[in-house]
Amino acid sequence: MKSANIQHSQASEQGFKGLNPIVIIGALFFVFGFITWINSILIPYLEMACELTPSQAVLVTFASYIAYAVMAFPSSWILSKTGFKRGMIVGLMVMAVGALVFIPAAMSRTFGLFLTGLFIMGTGMALLQTASNPYITILGPIESAAKRISVMGICNKTAGAIAPLIMGTLLLDGMDKFKNLTGLPVAEKEVLLGELASKIIYPYIVIALGFVILAIVIRYSSLPDIKNEADVANADDNDEQPVVARSRDSIFSYPYLWIGFATIFLYVGVEVIAGDITPLYAHNFFNIPLDTAKHYTTYTMLGMLAGYLLGILLIPKVIKQETALKISALLGILLSLGVIYAPGHSSVLLLALLGFANAQMWPAIWPLSIHGLGRFLKTGSALLIVGIAGGAIMPRIWATIAESTGMQQAFWLLVPCYLFIFYFATWGHKVGAKQK
Repeated sequence: MKSANIQHSQASEQGFKGLNPIVIIGALFFVFGFITWINSILIPYLEMACELTPSQAVLVTFASYIAYAVMAFPSSWILSKTGFKRGMIVGLMVMAVGALVFIPAAMSRTFGLFLTGLFIMGTGMALLQTASNPYITILGPIESAAKRISVMGICNKTAGAIAPLIMGTLLLDGMDKFKNLTGLPVAEKEVLLGELASKIIYPYIVIALGFVILAIVIRYSSLPDIKNEADVANADDNDEQPVVARSRDSIFSYPYLWIGFATIFLYVGVEVIAGDITPLYAHNFFNIPLDTAKHYTTYTMLGMLAGYLLGILLIPKVIKQETALKISALLGILLSLGVIYAPGHSSVLLLALLGFANAQMWPAIWPLSIHGLGRFLKTGSALLIVGIAGGAIMPRIWATIAESTGMQQAFWLLVPCYLFIFYFATWGHKVGAKQK
């Protein structure tokens, strides 16, 4: 019996081959970008509302990223029970619960509750990422997977550009009245801080409702409930569908997957450095005013969008996804050297331009890492999701180096990262790939 695990009608099959699945997964990638980039607003907001030190406020990022490392493999187990489609629904509902935790957190101004809400949302994100990334990869020919993921990247980074604007307006406007509260009577100070904390309640109620609505849309959509990579290979006799190799004994039988995990870890690390560190670097090292420095992350995002669009145009008709990854890695090395040696604004702009070099990395690394995993697809996807923790660890390593060598010299950290990515694009993704 053909494709026994895909339960959908003839109308659903039309949705499978048409735009509908791409639109739905694109909406999920929009959610990823929106929630991830809200953190840049939450950090200064919670620092003031909960009276935190800067080092405490940065725990916002860690609460989000650590969830990927902790929950990725449990997410794989959940997906093995639910399938991709229902797993996405569960992930969205978990995120809705996390968003609603912000209500008691705001009412009590308890930072620990905010972190709990962030971790719960991160748990849902881990489940969604574990489901949606392999889904879009195998939803068509593996050779054009980077092109499809580039479309998802546009959704992700567009949300990343919008989120700080919307949440910044809702949470950070009128912050002057909440500064310099030290000399106020305790009762008056508590009233003002309570007013500030309450600003976050309605936005997160709306966010929670958005998660629920998207879950309902997925529930009643024609999105096929793929169980594993073989379902796509067997779903149609089309020769363009990927051919899946016979599954091996364990996940450890796929060396290229583990090399891909290390590559994802390093890639996410350099992406976060290029995005989040740029304003800090511009302001603290070159004394560029914050009103100017805050725009550099936007330049990084625009560079990534340009890279995604280029990937859509060129992959796979003009160049292969592994070739695009090689070029991106080499460009990353050149730009990193420019960041290290260029003066002033030029150094900062080159750091922002790394967004363009980074754009085709996730779209290419992912399909090259999971192709041919068969029944280990969900476990392999979970492993790669754990690699997202590089976004928390690599910037910390950079900061430690910067304390002893200076910020500009600390960017030498990027060079070996891009060299390893080049290795994966050239040889690493082939290690053990043909083993039976």
